[in-house]
Amino acid sequence: MSPTVRKIDACLETLGSDVFAPVYVDFVATLGVDQIMVFSIESDRARCLLSYHFSNTALAGKLAAAYLEGSFQRDPLLPALQAAERNSVQLRSFDEIASEMDDDYRRMFFDAPGLMAKTTVLAVGETLRLFVSFYSSEESSGACDPDLSRLAGRLALMHFERTEETGTPAPLTVLSDREQAVCLGILSGRKTEAIAADLGVAPSSVVTYRKRAYGKLGITSRAGLFAICSG
Repeated sequence: MSPTVRKIDACLETLGSDVFAPVYVDFVATLGVDQIMVFSIESDRARCLLSYHFSNTALAGKLAAAYLEGSFQRDPLLPALQAAERNSVQLRSFDEIASEMDDDYRRMFFDAPGLMAKTTVLAVGETLRLFVSFYSSEESSGACDPDLSRLAGRLALMHFERTEETGTPAPLTVLSDREQAVCLGILSGRKTEAIAADLGVAPSSVVTYRKRAYGKLGITSRAGLFAICSG
């Protein structure tokens, strides 16, 4: 069994579980891309289900927050995703949509961070409509494999449709149980001392869990946490 097949098999084995995200990211790394972003689009809102940059974790969080603040409505692929049939997967390349982007959108999401979306998968299931986008830096060469890209889109769709009823925001599935609990406490508006009492730990431990969680999520603030878990 090849290393790539083993990684795909690991993704299939962890679908719907809280260990899927790091396993999935490990598989995506074989595509030779710099960043993976998964957004769920639902009528007039968007949710970030996964954002990961392989060398600059903070960048992924910043771009996700900017996209959720309304820029998703300017995504040139939005009409195609909204019109796509259920249980379908489509591939669209950067070259196909570059001319349809307004200048500010292109500057914010591509020129300024030095990224180019080589491939975007439009993955539509029974309950979700996803953008699964693979980004490469301007120095990277070539687009990622189209068959593996389609597969990556299907895997993301299968996983996130299974986790829709868990009650835990999808981005937090990459965290440990304690890190998740701290983030959920923050999202519910609880203070550090209250979260510490809930968990039976010292407030300083809550601060440590929070720092670890933010590092894994590629964010630096409470606002960033709300941004990636919005919806």
